[in-house]
Amino acid sequence: MFAYLREDISAIFKKDPAARSYLEILLCYPGLHAIIFHRFSHYLWNLKFYFIARFISHISRFLTGVEIHPGAKLGRRVFIDHGMGIVIGETAEIGDDVLIYKGVLLGGTSVEKVKRHPTIGNNVILGSNAVVLGAIKIGNNVRVGAASVVTQDVPNNATAVGVPARISIGYNTSEIEKLEHSKLPDPIANAMKYVLDEQKKLEDKLNAVLKHKEEK
Repeated sequence: MFAYLREDISAIFKKDPAARSYLEILLCYPGLHAIIFHRFSHYLWNLKFYFIARFISHISRFLTGVEIHPGAKLGRRVFIDHGMGIVIGETAEIGDDVLIYKGVLLGGTSVEKVKRHPTIGNNVILGSNAVVLGAIKIGNNVRVGAASVVTQDVPNNATAVGVPARISIGYNTSEIEKLEHSKLPDPIANAMKYVLDEQKKLEDKLNAVLKHKEEK
């Protein structure tokens, strides 16, 4: 538990430039508090103390504004930034080094007692108010843009942007570390730009041909 706590605090220092001291992080970061509550409630959940685990998660929700079902599986160095309004469902699985902004929903799309929540890979960024629905898999090094709605698998090293989310493969990996949200690609906009560029080239060629005929 304490080893995880040290890692969690170090991850906050790495990813949040506003963090100034260990004491500030320990006392003033509700996302960290939610993680601590969850690790304890998840431990009790695995021991089949279901009611106590749910009650602890309910207290955590009241105190932090973050709702994590005790059955959810969280990896190491998960950083919940600000945290208010985050909901993580029972069968959700989150990998290591994941950054989650406020308002994120990892929700289910089935009423059956099966795997119905997303599986999030390692080194993933989930932008503010992003919604990830169903038993889908978000690969490693993925970026989900703010307010996007993801309902299908996202491969490794991709971005998902829009409603519903459109998937784009490949980006500058250094931008993940710099959190350059403004550089998230839009596949539809890129395709339209390509078509317009090709149209401009054809127009230029046609104008050149017409000009050549007029000169004759």
